[in-house]
Amino acid sequence: MKVKVACHEANHICDKNQYKEASFWEKVKLNFHLIYCRACRKYSANNNKLSKVIKSPKVQSVTTNEKNALKERLAREMSQ
Repeated sequence: MKVKVACHEANHICDKNQYKEASFWEKVKLNFHLIYCRACRKYSANNNKLSKVIKSPKVQSVTTNEKNALKERLAREMSQ
């Protein structure tokens, strides 16, 4: 069995792992690859950050009054 994988394959396994679709052997190969590949470690870290942000978004929306006030202000600024 081949343990060493190319970066594109490691990134694919990382994506599968994000959705809990990677097999045990794929996870082993990914972790081995991450030991020596800085670029893939960074890809994996960014992937994890993105997953966390998507799972718990902290979105704040403006009220209708605030939205109307922004529109009025924008209209005033553009007419000057």
